[in-house]
Amino acid sequence: MDNQALIKQHGPRESMEYDVVIVGGGPAGLSAAIRLKQLAQEKGVELGVCVLEKGSEIGAHILSGAVMDPRGLSELLPDWKTQGAPLNVEVTEDRFLFLSKDSAKQVPNWLLPDNFKNHGNYVVSLANVTRWLGQQAEALGVEIFPGFPAAEVLYTEAGAVRGVATGNMGVGKDGEPTGNFQLGMELHAKYTLFCEGARGNLGRQLMDKFKLGRDADPQVYGLGIKELWQIDPSKHKPGLVIHTA
Repeated sequence: MDNQALIKQHGPRESMEYDVVIVGGGPAGLSAAIRLKQLAQEKGVELGVCVLEKGSEIGAHILSGAVMDPRGLSELLPDWKTQGAPLNVEVTEDRFLFLSKDSAKQVPNWLLPDNFKNHGNYVVSLANVTRWLGQQAEALGVEIFPGFPAAEVLYTEAGAVRGVATGNMGVGKDGEPTGNFQLGMELHAKYTLFCEGARGNLGRQLMDKFKLGRDADPQVYGLGIKELWQIDPSKHKPGLVIHTA
């Protein structure tokens, strides 16, 4: 049964009104929510901001370990150290290694371009950083809804984006509603910010509808493969970043 038929049979959908709805509870979406609330406080105005996150909790879909430059965080939240941000291991050394079957050859650090030099950066779990950003956003009054993926873009009669709707719940594998069926909720906003990441489902729809890729270079994507290595604890050196080729 298609969505419009479900709405006709079980609707109408409930709705909520916000000034800004942000789709995606990753670092970009949460940083935007925090900054909006900061600006609202500075100007002494009320601003309703909500964040929709498809994961069961903030950070649930953030899988990356990372080397993080803290400059952006310092601009957003200058007191991040005293607030307990999970940036605990500062980079102490970079090594660039060419690996062969039986050996490794290190490139002298003075030959490395600046993008391979990480002194002043931090080795982090991006999931933990994201969870911490979620806590800061909630402390500022941002409403965060984990477990509610945005499934549909809503438009005004004139064709402008007016918000999103969350996915229906209680739908069986055959696409038919079960006894626990519940329609998704509409979230209407003056501004809707899409922070789904690369190749987001709604983002692709918006690119097609508004021809956002016209007269632009095609998007380029890279596939990263990550391995987890277990090493002798005696060889572990906190803050060491190894680049390999």
